[in-house]
Amino acid sequence: MNNALPLHKLFLLDIETVPQQPAYQQLSTEWQARWWHKIAKTIPEGMQPEDSYLLKAGILAEFGKIICISIGCFQHRNNENFLKIKSIYGHNEKELLRNFLKISNKMCELKNDFQFAGHNIREFDIPYICRRMIINHIPLPQYLCLHNAKPWEVNMLDTLQWWRFGDIKNYISLDLLASVLGVPTSKTDMDGSMVQEVYYKENDLPRIVEYCQRDVAVVANVLLRFNNMPLLKNENIIVA
Repeated sequence: MNNALPLHKLFLLDIETVPQQPAYQQLSTEWQARWWHKIAKTIPEGMQPEDSYLLKAGILAEFGKIICISIGCFQHRNNENFLKIKSIYGHNEKELLRNFLKISNKMCELKNDFQFAGHNIREFDIPYICRRMIINHIPLPQYLCLHNAKPWEVNMLDTLQWWRFGDIKNYISLDLLASVLGVPTSKTDMDGSMVQEVYYKENDLPRIVEYCQRDVAVVANVLLRFNNMPLLKNENIIVA
């Protein structure tokens, strides 16, 4: 294996989030005001609060919640790479976060130099998890106490940051990055914009979990491509 990328130390993750309420109208009057104060200056002129809530609430930790965290770890056997994926999901966010911590704490015990890995995890997934943990009265472990950390002290492997190559203005979606690298996409029967509808209207959390797991597999293959290594065989992606 190419030692430029320590696959065995990586703790891949992806989260799926939704608004805390299915619709803006179901917020209390107080929280409707808080929502509008938060969002009013950043939305297109003329957009109504209820439309902005459906569009943005799920990606803001103050107004959203996590419904799935999928994690993945590489294994290397018989000169082949394997990816083992496990998902923590449910309607009880506090229980979900506690179960995630049990797994990540165990990873830290086994490999105290492990790295979180994913796409845009520096600016979305990890901060979102930390904020929701605090909101849910869950103490942050030391490896997630990042509020005073300098950029070079944050031990994460972010495929978005990697692809920037120092160009901080550059943004690329995971789907586009995978496509340009020849990696099979996770966007088959749904994409991220559909998550809250599938959750609230179709009541199909298992479908969201499968989508989240596919994203983890895509990130894994992108990392392999970055290191000029063969993509994972489908049979080498194991869902626990």
